Formats: sequence, structure tokens, C-alpha cells
Amino acid sequence: MDLASESVHSLLPIFLVSVLHANIATIGLIEGVAESLASITKIFSGALSDRLGKRKPIALFGYGLAAATKFVFPLATSVGMVAAAQSLDRFGKGIRGAPRDALVADLTPANQRGAAFGLRQSLDSAGSLCGPALAMGLMWLLHDDVRAVLWIAPIPALAAVLAMLVWVKEPAASTGAVRKNPLTLTNLHRFSRQYWVIVVLGSVFTLARFSEAFLILRAQDVGLRIGFVPLVLVVLNIVYMLGAYPAGTASDQGHHRWLLASGLGVLVAADAVLATSTSPLAVMAGAGLWGLHMALTQGTLSKLVADAAPEDLRGTAFGFFSLATGISTFFASLIAGALWSGLGPTATFLAGAGFAGTAAIGLLAYGYKENKPKISTP
Repeated sequence: MDLASESVHSLLPIFLVSVLHANIATIGLIEGVAESLASITKIFSGALSDRLGKRKPIALFGYGLAAATKFVFPLATSVGMVAAAQSLDRFGKGIRGAPRDALVADLTPANQRGAAFGLRQSLDSAGSLCGPALAMGLMWLLHDDVRAVLWIAPIPALAAVLAMLVWVKEPAASTGAVRKNPLTLTNLHRFSRQYWVIVVLGSVFTLARFSEAFLILRAQDVGLRIGFVPLVLVVLNIVYMLGAYPAGTASDQGHHRWLLASGLGVLVAADAVLATSTSPLAVMAGAGLWGLHMALTQGTLSKLVADAAPEDLRGTAFGFFSLATGISTFFASLIAGALWSGLGPTATFLAGAGFAGTAAIGLLAYGYKENKPKISTP
């Protein structure tokens, strides 16, 4: 699915600007609304998976919706049509996200969850790496015909749906009687203080990291040929793919605070490089640092959520975490688009560095420490 999604998303900002003549602020709004919709949806899909005691059917529906929506992009003739398709695509992502993450946690021993989430991130990144590479190759073969390339993207998405349908199995423990509604005040009180601290941390991290669409636009801004713009995401995802599993393994050994603080420091460096870039090579270096930040932080945060949540509320826990980060994503992309339109790309990335630096100071000042997972019963 990432192969399909990233082959589309690596070209979508260029499609919006060059073909549909959208402005940068509009792109920021589209990205923010779409990602926020995905995050809000995860609350309900995660809670539903907790109530049913089943993850796969809900995740499968989300994958199917995202695959079907990818047929809309090459048909788009207006910015509004792209925005609607992007929102539906992210809606599908939201439906599948929390049940899938809860399923990973259900299937994995507690002392290996960091490695499991790191591996998932690495495999996601492998798809994200191949997607822009595929888009770049097809752009060359099809003489920079963006619409023609967008018609090919749904093929791997359909393959993902088939793989989920045939090979993914529910763990025995998750198939039982229907449970009570997870979205009650009583159940919310069962989430520990440690869990809510992790939610706040994830939100602040996301506010410091806006949409990757701005990396693509930055590459075009410094003169990279349109057919090679997806190379930015290729570089980002090579680093992400190689770093996510080792970082996840390190988080199993209790190095959470070091991983999160290091990730924020790397993000500050990435933003500084991108703010001062005057050549495609410099943008590639910034994209590599961006990927390293993702590798150090994303699997670690997922492990912390899984460990802090009661077992029977794991889907709901991932849903609330995604809601909080989704709200941050919306404001981060909106701010980035407004700064780019008003002050230019340098101001956009300097603001990102400022947010990341502030988050790092807050993390170190708080002195986040690991607590053992709290085991609760319904």
C-alpha cells in the first residue's frame, strides 16, 4: 500500500501546482485536512476493533477504500476533486491504522514490541522507497506525463488488499465475545498518566514535523527537474528503512528518552539544512536527516503507546494517540503553507527547527522515564 500511496504522493504536489495551478497555501490546507481526517477516524476504528475483539475486518475495509480511491487522482480536473480524493484516501488510512497497530501489538511479545514496530516501519519505508522510485522511472518512460503515471498507482494497492485478505490472520486471543463500548469515561480513566504523557509527546513531535509534500516542493524550488523530484522521498525512505528496525530494538532495551531526544536533534539539523539549501544535493541531505528523525522516533512512540495501554483498549489507545497527532499535523501543515506563501521556504523550515528545538528542551526538562506497562482487566 505504501508503494501505491507514495508513487501518488511524490507527484501530487507537482500535479497540483503544475497542472491544476494550486498555490502552496492550498496544498498545505489539503495535506492538513486529509491527515487530520485520517487521525480522527482512527479513534472510532480503534474503539470498534476493541469492542468487536477483531482487528482484521476493519483494517481490510480501510485498505480497500484507500485502493479504490487511488483511481480518482488521474481523473481529477480541479483542486477540489484532488482534495476530496486525498481526504477519502486518508480516511481509508485512518480506518486501518489503529486496528493494524493494535494487531501488531496483539501478535507480539511485550519485550519485542519495539522491534516489531520498527520492522513494520522499515517495511513501510521499503514501500515508500519503491513508490517514488517507481514514479520517477515511469515519469521518464512516459515523458513526464503525470496523469499516466497516476493511472498505474492503484495496481500495487489492489495487491495489498489481496495480501491482507489471504495471509493476515487474527490471533486467537482477539476472537471472542463482543465487548462493551470502549469510549466511556470509565474506560478513559483506565488510561494511565504515563499514556497521556506519551500522547502529548507525540503531538509536540508532530507539530515540529509538517507534511513531506514541502520537501518535494523544496526540491523543485532549488531547481531539481520535475521527473527527478520523487528522488527526495527515495533518499528519505532509504534512511528510514535502514534505521527503523535498529531503533525499535534499542527501544526494547529501554533507551526511549535518548532515542526521542536524538530524533528531535536530527530534525532541527534537517530543517536547518533545508532552510539554507541552494542545490538539489543539499535538499537530499536534508531529506536523509528527516528520514533518520522518523526512524528514531516513530517506532519508539508506537511501542510506548502499546506498553502503556490496557490490553483490551489497545485499539482505542492508538486511536486517541492518532487524534492528537492528527490535530498537530493539521496545524503544522497549515502553518508551513502560510509561511511558505508569505515569507518563503526558508521561514517555513526555520519555524520547523524552532518547534523541534522547543520540543527537545521540553522532553529533557520533563525527564521522561520508562514505566512498566500497566496490566488492566475489563
